[in-house]
Amino acid sequence: MYAIIEDSGTQIRAAVGDKLTIDLRETPDDASSVTFDRVLLVSDTDKGAANVGQPYVSGASVVADIVERDVKGEKIDVIKFKRRKGYRVKQGHRQRHMIVKVTKINGA
Repeated sequence: MYAIIEDSGTQIRAAVGDKLTIDLRETPDDASSVTFDRVLLVSDTDKGAANVGQPYVSGASVVADIVERDVKGEKIDVIKFKRRKGYRVKQGHRQRHMIVKVTKINGA
């Protein structure tokens, strides 16, 4: 069984046991799991049936345990340059992520 979820404007395929890298979000310090309620599709691979939402599947959710809270991604360099003007600007950025492990898919 797998599901397609929407998180921070991206679509992610999630199956039970998968580790997903999602954008960092504010959660309480004692929280150990995250629930995704914006589920676009739930598919049961054994039956071959898929439940497609318009846009979301009502009553469906995906529950995931938090593995790591604050992980920095790869460094990206943003360079601005204008020729013959002496204008050069370099700026770096590292996106912060959260790693979660999918434990349960509640399909409707």
